[in-house]
Amino acid sequence: MDISRVDLNLLVYLDVLLRERNVTKAANHLGITQPAMSNGLRRLRDLFGDPLLVRTSEGMSPTERALELQPLVRNILSDIEQAVQEHTPFSAQQSQRVFRIMASDYAESCLMPRVLRRLRQEAPNVILDVLTPSDVSFQDVEQGRLDMAINRFDKIPQSFHQKTLWIEYFACLMNRRNPILKDPFTLDSYLNASHIWVSKTGFGVGVGVNPKDVQRLGWVDEALGLMGRKRHISVFTRHYQVAMLLAEQHDLIATLPSRAAWLQRENQNLMIKPPPFDIPPFELKMAWSPLLQHNADHQWLRRLVTEVAEEVDEEFADFGGQFEAEFGIDRQPRAGHSDR
Repeated sequence: MDISRVDLNLLVYLDVLLRERNVTKAANHLGITQPAMSNGLRRLRDLFGDPLLVRTSEGMSPTERALELQPLVRNILSDIEQAVQEHTPFSAQQSQRVFRIMASDYAESCLMPRVLRRLRQEAPNVILDVLTPSDVSFQDVEQGRLDMAINRFDKIPQSFHQKTLWIEYFACLMNRRNPILKDPFTLDSYLNASHIWVSKTGFGVGVGVNPKDVQRLGWVDEALGLMGRKRHISVFTRHYQVAMLLAEQHDLIATLPSRAAWLQRENQNLMIKPPPFDIPPFELKMAWSPLLQHNADHQWLRRLVTEVAEEVDEEFADFGGQFEAEFGIDRQPRAGHSDR
């Protein structure tokens, strides 16, 4: 194919069409008429020899070829944007920008207070807007309406850029007067106790939990399920701060990420112990749109969040090391903090 004969504006059309999956919305996004966008889609179909978007009962759905093209086209346009964009360094002291970050309750507790402290020192006029997973969707991230999402992700769109902030393990938080502590803390004594379930990952509005659906309860209960065991859950919550408060009840155990438990290390009412069974660790990641990859403001923010995460990791290391030495936990190496 002679690329000189290809209208490269069609790639812009394709990028927006695959994000919006609606001809009218794509036309509005680009400020053109709906017939012009329909004509653009027809030309794209001729160019690639594929329908690209097909009408289904759920609206316009991308073909397999379209899904292959989407990250390629996004990367091409991102490189072009970088080439033609005027390079203006980010001035932290002068900026009045609003940064919008989706953070899980766990990430908000362990990371965001320190991020805010750094922002107040280095960019005093910047405003931080922290949203919950229920407030946003992957599409909000993809289209750059959200600066970044900080969470643990089971799956993430291929086009997103991401960076691992740290690798996280689990800990048990309980009242020092919990009756089960009269005997050695074993799997049987753990299962004989009452438990607090806490989780809120992913995106979208949450729904009620079915205690019998182990596959949807998360890593702790899946790990127990692999052993053919099950714990008794008395309380379900989506907030780690609430779980930590409820752990002060004399007969409840909260099994939660170790850095969340670490926040309670000076609470004289609580004791932190490793789970008496193996629970796979997870990665806390930040993810962002390719649209923002080369934005100077956003590069500064990513650098700041990464540095803060490294500070938390270093500060946690002493506690984590004592925890591991005392209880024989084999801690995996830290993540390489690579991004893509």
